[in-house]
Amino acid sequence: MFEGFMDYLSFLTLRQKSCPTYPNLDKQDYIILNSVSNLSKALYPLGNYEHIHCFFDNDAAGMKAVQELHREYGWHVRDSSRIYSNYKDLNDYLMGKKLSQSLEFPQPTKQTGRQVQQPTKKKGKGFRM
Repeated sequence: MFEGFMDYLSFLTLRQKSCPTYPNLDKQDYIILNSVSNLSKALYPLGNYEHIHCFFDNDAAGMKAVQELHREYGWHVRDSSRIYSNYKDLNDYLMGKKLSQSLEFPQPTKQTGRQVQQPTKKKGKGFRM
């Protein structure tokens, strides 16, 4: 079970890398919630599964969703976010962007070579109706 589609695609990429000759994808079912707020819509069909692997984001909403599944299905639920615990989600794990990196804003880089002239600001009174 995945919180978002990019996490599902990241899972497929990682699975293909770890076992390229036999990724064992065709004997499994996958649910992509697109948001953990859709979890209640997926609860009923999960009752027939022996194992429910959750690949949710490492945030409050993801942890709450796993807890809700644990209350409903107990030991059948596996929190797979421990695999990428230092990352926001499975996609950031694949990309190698740790939690602290994903929260930082990129620093401006110093330009070298020819400088591009900035457009001059127009003088006027602005837009009026």
